[in-house]
Amino acid sequence: MTETQVMDAGEVRRALTRIAHEIVERNKGAENVVLVGILRRGEPLARRLCENITRIEGREVPCGGLDIALYRDDYSVRQTPARPTKLQTDVSGKTVVLVDDVLFTGRSVNAAIHALMDLGRPDSVQLAVLVDRGHRELPIRADFVGKNLPTARAEHVHVLLREMDHRSDDAVVIAKPEDGA
Repeated sequence: MTETQVMDAGEVRRALTRIAHEIVERNKGAENVVLVGILRRGEPLARRLCENITRIEGREVPCGGLDIALYRDDYSVRQTPARPTKLQTDVSGKTVVLVDDVLFTGRSVNAAIHALMDLGRPDSVQLAVLVDRGHRELPIRADFVGKNLPTARAEHVHVLLREMDHRSDDAVVIAKPEDGA
């Protein structure tokens, strides 16, 4: 596979800053907003968005991580071990912004919505993603998008984060199969 970088650390930072502003604007502030990152890579992005919103609004926004492993429709095939959901606030009556790194088929978001509903009944659920690569299999659309990135189905989009990948900088890359592979 060959890799092509499509976002550098500055572009990731600016996209997250813009998304934070859009969340505040759409919700007329952040008083009733809770950010929930879909484990694994959505959680550090949610934390960064929370930091940005705190700077914008001057008040802390509840933030956590949501494990969706048991809610996935391919759980029996993947057998991803369940991780603890890290959410210190009740989502009932709140506007929950689910955060993920890449929106692809929509199946992870569907699982996240089901997992979230087991924790309470939010007033509304919004979706923020760093990258929307298309190829939806379910009728799911992101409310906040860092970058729309048209891809071929055989390509893979990798969001590389300092917190997860022990890197000095963030990046988003597309991995393309070699010709004939």
